[in-house]
Amino acid sequence: MYIMKALQFIKHHFRWILLLILMSFSATLWYVAIRENRDGILTISFLNIGQGDAIFIESPTGMQVVIDGGPNKAIMKEITSIMPWYDRHIDMIMVTNPDKDHYEGFIPLFSRYTIGVEVEPGTVSQTEMYRTLKNIIQTKKVASIVARRGQIIDIGGGAYIQILFPDRDVSGLSTNNGSIVAKLVYGQTSVLLTGDSPIAIEEYLISQDKTILDSDILKVGHHGSRTSTSGAFVQAISPAYAVISAGKDNSYGHPHKEVLDILAKKKVPVLGTYDLGRITFVSDGKRLVRK
Repeated sequence: MYIMKALQFIKHHFRWILLLILMSFSATLWYVAIRENRDGILTISFLNIGQGDAIFIESPTGMQVVIDGGPNKAIMKEITSIMPWYDRHIDMIMVTNPDKDHYEGFIPLFSRYTIGVEVEPGTVSQTEMYRTLKNIIQTKKVASIVARRGQIIDIGGGAYIQILFPDRDVSGLSTNNGSIVAKLVYGQTSVLLTGDSPIAIEEYLISQDKTILDSDILKVGHHGSRTSTSGAFVQAISPAYAVISAGKDNSYGHPHKEVLDILAKKKVPVLGTYDLGRITFVSDGKRLVRK
């Protein structure tokens, strides 16, 4: 009886129902068009995921890159609040090193999003959780690339990610020593992304070509640990800002006072996710501005 009444209602009001459907569809298309109009802007967000690293990049053409996945499911809330509801694809993920606080969040991410490409340094982890991630990547047939110095990853609109380290097979190195160091470049603006790279690797990079390190923003190595971020490294980068990704009141005491003192001595303002939550910058290719 109810079905018959419903069918009769649809029959008598078909034109109005069709009009409402078309209006809803048009509104959705309008929303998508507005959302997708980036006006040549690149966005980089240091996500609020606690004690770990997770960075979201959206290029001027809309390509989306996530560098590190953080230590837990916190990245899911962050990504769903940044990406539009209709978008279920991420073009590239990068695991700067296979420590839990850099990749664990990628495991649940695969349950909601398809991933185009995975980039990794080639260091090895024997943990069950990392094997789970690698099995998911293999099962879903995601292309996997080993990062090497000199690689230029085009992310669209003139923006690219340049790999500075590793420059060799790092399978025999510790996860931190083999960490990916990369530079995000868009026009005249740039961000140096250091993973957990220690001072020894910083010194090596300076010896190779310190001019290439110059950047507007430094993502401080190893969450502000004293094992990274030497004065010479900061001097070579000469950043306008330093961003530290760490959990509030974390058990490691990050960021360490020694690092904060170095940055203060170099007169580099520090922005920490432990104080500010998510930290976002936008670039038009000429200036990087905090959003």
